[in-house]
Amino acid sequence: MKLIKEDLIKAFSLYEEKALMHRRFKHVDILPLLESIRTSGRLSITEIGKSTEDRSIFRLTYGQGPVKILLWSQMHGDEPTATMALFDLFNFFGGEDDGFDAYRNEIASKLTLYFIPMLNPDGAERFQRRTAMDVDMNRDARATATVEGALLKEQAILLKPDFAFNLHNQNNYYNIPGTATPVTISLLAPAYDYARSINETRADAMRVIVGINKILQEFVPNAVAKYDDEHTPRGFGDNFQKWGASTILIESGAYVGDTEKMMVRKCNFVALLKAFEEIARQSFVSYSLADYEAIPFNDEKLHDVLLRNLTIEQNGKQVVVDVAIRQNEKTLGANYYVESIIEDIGDLQDFYGYQDLDVSGLKFIPAKKYGKSLVIDQIDRNLVQDLLRSGTAAVHVKDCESLGKLHHFPIHIVSDVSLALESQLKLSSMANFFVGTDEKIRYAVINGYVVDLTAHIQDFSCKNVVY
Repeated sequence: MKLIKEDLIKAFSLYEEKALMHRRFKHVDILPLLESIRTSGRLSITEIGKSTEDRSIFRLTYGQGPVKILLWSQMHGDEPTATMALFDLFNFFGGEDDGFDAYRNEIASKLTLYFIPMLNPDGAERFQRRTAMDVDMNRDARATATVEGALLKEQAILLKPDFAFNLHNQNNYYNIPGTATPVTISLLAPAYDYARSINETRADAMRVIVGINKILQEFVPNAVAKYDDEHTPRGFGDNFQKWGASTILIESGAYVGDTEKMMVRKCNFVALLKAFEEIARQSFVSYSLADYEAIPFNDEKLHDVLLRNLTIEQNGKQVVVDVAIRQNEKTLGANYYVESIIEDIGDLQDFYGYQDLDVSGLKFIPAKKYGKSLVIDQIDRNLVQDLLRSGTAAVHVKDCESLGKLHHFPIHIVSDVSLALESQLKLSSMANFFVGTDEKIRYAVINGYVVDLTAHIQDFSCKNVVY
């Protein structure tokens, strides 16, 4: 069978791993899933070593074909999207009597798939890029100072893969050039030298990418780009290419409204199943390298919020500027909160925002604190809306301990620590201010979240911390 879009939609719906529906999972969360796979015998599992902090790192194997493919995910601990997709794939390869048996049999007879999910479990524990040694593992292919990097290099030497898939996440701010469309997936056949030479190994990776792009265009049209192809001599992808494995980088990007990366995860699942088919059938060899070159490179001109044509006053003069806001995630245990800053001020007409508002005719209004102390039971949607409409961005609450550290109210809740509110718009300051006229406030910007005060507040979608 040849997989088409409808097949891939069906496969994902059948085999999405429901235990991994939030991206900040940890090593302990995948252990029972691996044990279930081991018990069922769907794939073979080998512990290939342990991390710096003694967490087990596993390799799963499927098939017994002559063409060997090695895939690894989460070498950066805060890049979990592909790990979720790999567990979806493990479920798929363990299925039967669902219309996909012919595909599985072909893959198993022609390919041997080796998967290393969560290569950096210590980084995943902290939801950080680097290992417990504070070393970026993807800059450790030459020195192999990290335990985990050394393990990956050992696998390259041991397995001698024909193809390699290096699975990552990229930031949410890449866009398709000239558009506000975020890049959902970016792809790359990494360069093995500074000249970006193309030998047959790298050319095969490029051709496989053409096949991946073809199917992804059916799921996320015009939302696929190429990652920067500058040679990185310390990088694993560049070195795998140099070591003779046709290496494909898949960077999981962003999809509007997909905070937990569920759509992006689906794209990984689709891309990998299609790539396996292309490699098993050698159909990729017919693709043109020109089609690879035609995929646009990432641009990086997106912001979380972009306010256009805001009037501000500086030194007694009124000027009109664009304002970009970046919503930065901060880890808090197994959860996170957002801390938003003013990222840029000025002429930003060539940039874009996930939330993009033209506020022509409206001006910057400084935020203020509420003059009374409240208890948490007094905080509700109606009170918050009234406070915001009065230009109030922060309120002192006497019993914050009953709320916990996180809350979803679009207003700052302050305990015994005062929160500084700027009287002017300042670069890199916290994004707390109002937008309107002398007569009426139109928008509240609270910790970078924009609230339209002309409508009734329905849902609190923000993720704030108690100060």
